[in-house]
Amino acid sequence: MTSWQDPESVRLMLDDLETWAVVGLSDSPSRTAYSIAELLQRRGKRIVPIHPAAAEPGGLTVLGEKGYASLADVPFPIDVVDVFRRSESAGEFADQAVAVGAKGVWFQLGVVDEAAFERTTAAGVPMVMDTCPAIEWSRH
Repeated sequence: MTSWQDPESVRLMLDDLETWAVVGLSDSPSRTAYSIAELLQRRGKRIVPIHPAAAEPGGLTVLGEKGYASLADVPFPIDVVDVFRRSESAGEFADQAVAVGAKGVWFQLGVVDEAAFERTTAAGVPMVMDTCPAIEWSRH
């Protein structure tokens, strides 16, 4: 297990943090982000879809939750920012998570940005990278 899968950070996010902004969550049930958002809801978490389509006329609703075009648009506190984006574009969402006061950042399986990890944890925000809540709940 690498430092970016610290068991205490995983436990904090899975057990204690409730509102998860899911970056890249669309209304397509065939996408992994959708199935993980469903799992988060089943585990009692509130999900907040973050997707550019939310800015289009009619907006975006996913799994009964209103979507937002960016983290900065969310009008209430976010606990965890869960990022479903390619590694090369994920770091900006870690920076935005810190800027909006999120209490944790989670980069999904296969998403790795070591510089973003260093910036985020240096800002005092726990970060988990290159794993999935579904995997970690099964270990937990």
